[in-house]
Amino acid sequence: MAGAVLSALNFRLDETTLAAILEQLEAKFIFVDHQYVEVVLRALDSLRQLISTTSGNIKLPILVLIPDNNNDQKSSNVYNHHQYYQNLPPGTGTLNYNHLLESAAHHGTAEFEIIRPNDERDPISVNYTSGSTGSPKGVVYSHRAVYLNSMANILNMGMMTTSSTGQTTVFLWTVDMFRCNGWCFTWAMAAIGGTNVCLRNVSANIIFDAISLHKVTHLCGKPVILNILAEASGHQAHVKPLSSRVDVVVAGTLPSVQVLTKVTELGFNISYGYGMTEALGPAIIEPWRPDVDIKGCRLGRNLITMEGFDVKDSSTMESVPSDGRTMGEIMFRGNTLMSGYLKNPKATEEAFKGGWYRTGDVGIRHPDGYIEMKDRAVDVVICEGQAVSTLEVEAVLLCHPHVSEAAVVGRRRPDISADCSADHDQTTLCAFVKLKGSSSGSSGGTSSQGIIEFCGQSLPAFMVPKAVIFGDLPVNPTGKVQKFVLRDKANGAIGSDGLDNLLLD
Repeated sequence: MAGAVLSALNFRLDETTLAAILEQLEAKFIFVDHQYVEVVLRALDSLRQLISTTSGNIKLPILVLIPDNNNDQKSSNVYNHHQYYQNLPPGTGTLNYNHLLESAAHHGTAEFEIIRPNDERDPISVNYTSGSTGSPKGVVYSHRAVYLNSMANILNMGMMTTSSTGQTTVFLWTVDMFRCNGWCFTWAMAAIGGTNVCLRNVSANIIFDAISLHKVTHLCGKPVILNILAEASGHQAHVKPLSSRVDVVVAGTLPSVQVLTKVTELGFNISYGYGMTEALGPAIIEPWRPDVDIKGCRLGRNLITMEGFDVKDSSTMESVPSDGRTMGEIMFRGNTLMSGYLKNPKATEEAFKGGWYRTGDVGIRHPDGYIEMKDRAVDVVICEGQAVSTLEVEAVLLCHPHVSEAAVVGRRRPDISADCSADHDQTTLCAFVKLKGSSSGSSGGTSSQGIIEFCGQSLPAFMVPKAVIFGDLPVNPTGKVQKFVLRDKANGAIGSDGLDNLLLD
């Protein structure tokens, strides 16, 4: 209502990336929780130095501190003596969030004028991609797209209050608000007058306590949420009986059937979503069914705001056959897509080339009308002339009783030189695995050969990894696995000392 464009930023970003984003946004204000003041101040230092070397008209944003209410003076002292403020007149450049609210209460709201958008296609927010395939891009959302997507969320999730039960929607925030404005649930919850329950930390006991205390009805997030809930079932002290079932939606590679079954038995209804920042979060939400193979997510029934959802040949723009085999690129067309990338018309034009939004994901079409997402286009590996979905292999690895995390990439055969062009005879699969209870590169007594044989029980020979490396998986600030790092490691590790017992070909 202040006429501002919102941009919720990832608190895990480093100061260099944060400074670059603030420069692109030309931010006027930045609201900062007391926990993250230091990294923001370092980013503002970098931004000030950047501005001093350019001739632009960008100004430093005013910092609005959201203090620790238990220790307001300590929060204020954190930044009052920082070098960023040493050259500023007293009281300039900073505001205290609580004082700001008190000021508004003192003056009243009679003089406040709501600034409405001139056009429903005006921007309401800018959300940044994870940068998994390059630098983060600012994705612009319009008021129209956000409104429609929020309504779709309400319908898809069954969040409307019914007169028969009178139950109010209570949303537990286990999905970060910097992820597509919390998948647009920030607005959806406001639209239905629901209750938001916010957390500083996410753990099993906190989730179950919140559900019990606040009668939570919905929660969302990454698939790791399901692992947290399932593991809690083995520690009864953390598990409180649910008075009613809770709807949980996750987006990403689903864990094993065993995990999904445990979570369902605890009292949760599981659904999985498919989408991306450019589609305002999960564009499609499907209920999980134990009778459906989960190696790939089957999608396509719950399209409310999308005009089109298809798998196309990226060159001809023709739909691929509905044979369950032919791969193409998954594409969207509709009213709940981004307006474009901020200050990047070239990338915007490329993303919508041919009149459809190109997701960069590879999928197939089934005869029954469902679309199945197979992999990111950049992650598909050609082995023995066959296109291999690394997500399918990872799903099998996650079914291993000792595996907690897994990622699969293509690896050059050890007997092929690095300067030789890759083809289907030269590439094998390399699995990176983190074991349960392991925080280092230790195999914990589980052998690579054992994991390879485990995969061989469920996968054809060309899809079975020929190498296994144990250890932590590298992730970016949003928690996505950096497969480009793993590809470099897999190929650079060939013949390296210390990996002979982990690499089996």
